[in-house]
Parts: sequence; C-alpha cells; structure tokens
Amino acid sequence: MTDGSVPTITLNNGIDIPQIGYGVFQTPPDETEQAVLEAFEVGYRHVDTAQAYQNEEGVGAAVAASGLPREDVFLTTKVWISNAGDERAARSIDGSLRRLGTDYIDLLLVHQPFGDYYGTYRAMEKALADGKVRAIGVSNFFPDRFVDLARHVEVPPAVNQMETHVFNQQADTRTWYAKFGTALESWGPLAQGRNNIFTHPVLSAVGEKYGKSAAQVALRYLIQLDIIVIPKSVHRERMITNLDVTDFRLDDADMQAIAALDEGRGFVDLYDPAFQEMLAAHTIEED
Repeated sequence: MTDGSVPTITLNNGIDIPQIGYGVFQTPPDETEQAVLEAFEVGYRHVDTAQAYQNEEGVGAAVAASGLPREDVFLTTKVWISNAGDERAARSIDGSLRRLGTDYIDLLLVHQPFGDYYGTYRAMEKALADGKVRAIGVSNFFPDRFVDLARHVEVPPAVNQMETHVFNQQADTRTWYAKFGTALESWGPLAQGRNNIFTHPVLSAVGEKYGKSAAQVALRYLIQLDIIVIPKSVHRERMITNLDVTDFRLDDADMQAIAALDEGRGFVDLYDPAFQEMLAAHTIEED
C-alpha cells in the first residue's frame, strides 16, 4: 500500500490503512490535482478528501494521472450532512465514486454527527456489502454519540476521525473507541498552527535530540500512540518533512513531556449550537 517506509494500521475489518495520509481540506478544487500529484511524488499513498471539500474530482484526476495502480492508493472521503439519510447518502456515495473516478472507496466516513446520520450509516453499510467501499466509519463523533451509534449498527466503525494533536490528545475518549476496535484518526495533527506548535519549546527541545523539527516530533508522538495522522500542506518541502517521521523513536521521557502538553480540549467546539447551525447551513449540490 505504501513505498515501505510508512507504517500501516490494521483496521477492525482486517484492511490496512497507511498511518500517514495527505489531507486536502481547504485545498482549492483547481489546485487539488497538482497538490495530490506532488504528494504522490514524495511518497504519500493515502489521501483524505470529503464531499464538502468539493475537490474529490481533483483527487481522482491525480490518481489517474499518477500512473499508480489503484490498489496502491488509499482513498478516504466523507458523506456531508446535507446528503444524510438512506437514499440521499446512497446517491451521494455513487456521486463520490464518479467524481473520484474509481470503482471503490477505501474508507468512507460520516462527516459530522448531525442530521440523519443513522440513515447515512445504513447506506454506508449497504455500500460496504455491495463492494463499493472497503471500510466505513465516522468523523467528529464524541463518545456519547459514538457509543450510541456503535451499539445500534451492524458494522462497528473502523475509524473515528477527530481533532487530535499534542494539545488535544483525546486521552479520555480513546478508551471508548478502542472498545469497538475503532482506530482514532487525527485531523489537524499540527493543531492548524495554533499554540506556536512549530516553535514550541518542549517540542523543539525534543526535536534537537533527533535532528527533527517541532512539527515532526508532534506527528511522531501521535504515531507512537497508534493514531492515524493526515497533515495537510500545499508546499512540497512541508509535504516531505511531514512524511519524514519514521526514522526515529521518542523515548519514554519524551512521551511523558509531550503528554503534559495536553489541554484536554480542542479548538473546535462541536457542542456549540451556533457552530452546529453553521454546519447545517452548508449544503452541497445533491447527486
């Protein structure tokens, strides 16, 4: 699945996912193909997109132009809130397949825990049974909604993608996901640049021991916790350094020092009604 240097995580249904992926959140649609092609050139084989990003076509075009065998690329996309429900989600999955130019999606997620996400999940289970998808899961599901869903579906989520970084390590929530064999995947693994993560004194000091940057240390920390990470950058050099985190290992003292950075909360509050209203108001063209 990768060039051999990127570790993989085996999901609860037995398929392997590269532990380091390339994210295209907020990458303009007209720049996505080139960005993903560069990501492929430097070694990424896992790309994370979503219906709401409106750049699935660019991802698909990059896969086609790369010349890589389809089985060597791991594609993730997500069903948006406005496509929620059994029938609309089913149509949107077919739309994602068409835009990505592929016969199957490696990982399909419910993007947000709002709207008729039970109907969406049923449509995803059917897509899984029909061979359109290899694994299904969720995104942004805190333990309350996650457990409620996981207890009432046929196929337990393979992945939960959450805001996860050194300042929000999901220490209290990981246990709940693990009960269902659900892997934790980090969006925003570099905290979207907040809290001076790129120059943070603790991360920088640890990095000096290994000749690595603060950002590389932050990514390595999550990897050693068996968390899947999907950093994003449209800059080639940053793509390379984000991937270059497999040739060193943090020791116990390093891990303890970084664990102490955890603030126990993220920068995005999904429980904020105003934020929920904003998400619900964002609609995409129905397939």
